[in-house]
Amino acid sequence: MSSGKGCPGHGCPSVSPIVCDPIVIVRDHYVPQLVPVIHPIKVVDKVHCCPVEQHFYTYEQTGPVGVGGPVGPVNVSGTKAAAKKRAGSRNRRKR
Repeated sequence: MSSGKGCPGHGCPSVSPIVCDPIVIVRDHYVPQLVPVIHPIKVVDKVHCCPVEQHFYTYEQTGPVGVGGPVGPVNVSGTKAAAKKRAGSRNRRKR
């Protein structure tokens, strides 16, 4: 090693030191950064029509020819009349 005064006994002159570029050491640090992510939801209500049969029954009765002509067609809807008959007959049974 040289003391900066040359090499003793060899008569070497002193030299300037060589300075190298610095060695770069990178230490990575990771910090969480919140990024909002929006997920839009779109609800679509659909109505689907499903055909369901609804049956109607008609009743036609022709009778004798009267003074005003033949008796015309008669339509019967048995829902309310039948319900009244059933309700009335039940009440009579309970008494």
